[in-house]
Amino acid sequence: MDCFHFSKPGASFFPQTMPTSLPLYPNKVLLAWAEAISGHEGLRDWLMGSDYPELGVFCHALHNEETSRAWLRHHGHAHLMALLLGTEGEKEAVDWLRREGHSTLADMALTADNDEEALIRLMRLATLDNGDGLWAQIAVRIREVKNDIEDANNDVHRIDPN
Repeated sequence: MDCFHFSKPGASFFPQTMPTSLPLYPNKVLLAWAEAISGHEGLRDWLMGSDYPELGVFCHALHNEETSRAWLRHHGHAHLMALLLGTEGEKEAVDWLRREGHSTLADMALTADNDEEALIRLMRLATLDNGDGLWAQIAVRIREVKNDIEDANNDVHRIDPN
């Protein structure tokens, strides 16, 4: 069985054994997801109890919770795992998203990994589709969380010398 083995220990998923189609999420669910990503616990909990628990679990996985990442893999959400791994600079995950026809998610991952050209593509997509830029908004919120985590990890005042 082919699988991706990413450089981070334990970070792999098996795209051939998982459905890769992206559900059609209602706009209100996407708005709730955006707010949950930004830390709104009530909406995250609402997502967890909704028909779209993967979006709530994604919020936990975004904060590097291994059990949440395992849940996403186990429950067939390869596209969300690839989005997460892409935000962490895993080029193979972004390439896989593109091959599977998820170019918007690929650009979201790149945007969240501080790629300004990808953000421009997402905004252009919104303009072309007469959309609201919701995918770009979500990607920027993911970026903010990932950058905050990175800043905290690099803060010399928070590093434990022991």
